[in-house]
Amino acid sequence: MKSLPNIKSAIKRVKVNKSKALKNVMRKSALKTSIKKCKAAIAAGEDTKVVFSKTVSDIDKAASRKLIHKNTAARKKSRLAKAMNKAAQASQ
Repeated sequence: MKSLPNIKSAIKRVKVNKSKALKNVMRKSALKTSIKKCKAAIAAGEDTKVVFSKTVSDIDKAASRKLIHKNTAARKKSRLAKAMNKAAQASQ
């Protein structure tokens, strides 16, 4: 079992860090879900403009909150756009 710090401010930091870590886990999970939904919509051949724009927005928010690196965000957006364009051309 880990020992808690004795100093009041350090105890508070442990508590705050734990809650922030939990929020980050939730946000990252929501991001992954959004990306999966976008990929599923692309694979199903549905109209992906709305889903894609929401996913790109989620990716940008995650990058601005430092959940993911900005280059990772750019790579994910690029790959989704490439897949969406490929699916659009295949359907024509």
